[in-house]
Amino acid sequence: MTPSRRGSRRPRSIELFAGAGGLALGISKAGFETVALVDNDRDCVATLRKNRPRWNVIGRDIADVDFRGMKADLVTGGFPCQPFSHAGHKLGFRDVRGTIFYEFARAIKQVRPRAFLAENVEAITRNDGGRTLNTILDILKALGYNVEHRTLNAVNYRVPQKRKRVIFVGVRRGMSFEFPAPRSDVVTMGEALRGTPDSLGDAYSEWRRRILEKVPPGGSWVNLPTRLQKRYLGSSFYSEGGKRGMARRLSWSEPCLTLTCSPSQKMTDRVHPDETRPLTVREYARIQTFPDTWKFEGSMHSQYRQIGNAVPIKLAIALGRSLRRALDA
Repeated sequence: MTPSRRGSRRPRSIELFAGAGGLALGISKAGFETVALVDNDRDCVATLRKNRPRWNVIGRDIADVDFRGMKADLVTGGFPCQPFSHAGHKLGFRDVRGTIFYEFARAIKQVRPRAFLAENVEAITRNDGGRTLNTILDILKALGYNVEHRTLNAVNYRVPQKRKRVIFVGVRRGMSFEFPAPRSDVVTMGEALRGTPDSLGDAYSEWRRRILEKVPPGGSWVNLPTRLQKRYLGSSFYSEGGKRGMARRLSWSEPCLTLTCSPSQKMTDRVHPDETRPLTVREYARIQTFPDTWKFEGSMHSQYRQIGNAVPIKLAIALGRSLRRALDA
């Protein structure tokens, strides 16, 4: 039996595309020792080093990182969704060279962890008619892993946010993994934001604020008079789809809608339930289940982006615990 299976040491993890540390923090709280994190965004690297000065944060492009010689039981990361060229290719490992996914697969090939976890947007399952998903699965399986993927909604794991993401998990052949079971108790905005510390926050222009103050909690542009709908939506008023997020006011009695990289983008408004303003940075962080002690570096807009791109910590903890069970079996 290996030392990690006996529990004499914590299993080790390497985090790729680490961002502001949401996934890494959750995996750490689930009992893993973080041995390396890779990201090339200056503000994300500063955030990681600010909060975890003892973590080995590698602030470089992943293509320039050699993972040979690194030892870990788990490799994790959320690689960006990219279409692949299919013309005349069988799409083996060499055929995706030059993509971010190639770098993720290369790290797994060089580290040879016992398990890996990847996170991506739900749309990747439909990218290029499903061929991108099949390519990803085929390449990961060819590296010697049993691979499963499932769409999880963070709201089912004590995260006060409706946020669907595709989770890929691979374990060495002979091992088994079970996704964490969803919970029925939902956390609302009212519960999540109670006592939120003051922080920086974006603001609406005066004309937008005057219109948005007429939207009731839980409502959107459909609750406005037709003349204000036309003014706020502009040409989008005449389109058939793609406007459900416009002029959306949140409700204390419900979870938040999916956070984006900005709380004030017109197509994805996230208006405070009572006050006519976007959510603040710390409110964003609460909804992503970051602890109040986790500090974000960079400009206000950079902080919003870091938080909006993160994996919710409580979802990461649930996944980390399931991976611990698979590694300890």
